[in-house]
Amino acid sequence: MLKKIVTLFVLVPLGILLIVLCVTNRQSVSLAFNPFKPADQALSLTAPFFVWLFVALILGMVVGSFATWFSQGRYRKRARVEAKSAVHWKKEVDKKTRTDQVPVSEIPRLT
Repeated sequence: MLKKIVTLFVLVPLGILLIVLCVTNRQSVSLAFNPFKPADQALSLTAPFFVWLFVALILGMVVGSFATWFSQGRYRKRARVEAKSAVHWKKEVDKKTRTDQVPVSEIPRLT
C-alpha cells in the first residue's frame, strides 16, 4: 500500500516533470571539455539539453549505486561469515545426532 502511495505522489509527478523538461529543452547545448579554450570543437560535444539531463540522471544513479554497494560491503561480508558458521554448526549437529542414535537392531523387544 505504501509503495503505491509513493509511486502515485512522488514518482508520477517526477516523471511528468522530466517529460515537460525534455519537451521544452530541445535546443542544442555544447559540453566543452577544454576549460582554457571552450570554443575548441575537438574537445566538445553538442546535443539537445534533455540528453544531458538524462546523462546526468543516469550517471548519478550509477555513482549512487556504487557508493551504496561499497558502503554496505561490511554487512555482506558479515552475512557470508555467519552463513558459513551456520552451515558448519548444522553439520556438527547432524553428525552428533547420527552418532547418538541407537540402531534399531539394538533396541530390546518387549514380548
